[in-house]
Amino acid sequence: MRIPVLDNGGQWTHREYRVLKELGVESEVLPNTATLAEMRADGILLSGGALSLEGVATPLGRVAEWIDSVDVPVLGICVGHQFLGRHFGGRVARAPAPEFGRVELAVDRPEHPMFEALPRSFSVWASHNDQVAEPPSGWPLLAHSASCAVEAMAHPSRPIWGMQFHPEVEHSENGRELLRRFVALCRR
Repeated sequence: MRIPVLDNGGQWTHREYRVLKELGVESEVLPNTATLAEMRADGILLSGGALSLEGVATPLGRVAEWIDSVDVPVLGICVGHQFLGRHFGGRVARAPAPEFGRVELAVDRPEHPMFEALPRSFSVWASHNDQVAEPPSGWPLLAHSASCAVEAMAHPSRPIWGMQFHPEVEHSENGRELLRRFVALCRR
């Protein structure tokens, strides 16, 4: 099982890598300019980062070159989540109330494999100025918070998910479980 972490300049990119390793996954941190062939992946994690995607066509390395045809699961965290939202037709904007620190997550789709049997609400750690203001058409919203309507979302037919919050951070309740579930979905 191999899941590389594509580095988008996030402060917790190495933490994402470390948690995957602790879950028994072969992983490495790669630049977001890596090609799909270079990744040799069973799944891909798009890290967070400080890059603002608000209202601009800023690329996320070479991700746009392969995201439409990739056949392995993809999880986007923070700016990776925002990229997925924008790339697939949603809109990213400055958050009216940026989130930094503890956030109460409300699960909207408790039947979804990422959230099944987890509490309907729990605390997670967030760190963002921008957010997905409008999700792509047809993407189910999996979770929200008081100030962010799209904390988690899923592609309607492909194994692609985004999370605005940081499941890799120790302060995120059930965060390790969410990443364990992503790994399990990569094994299918």
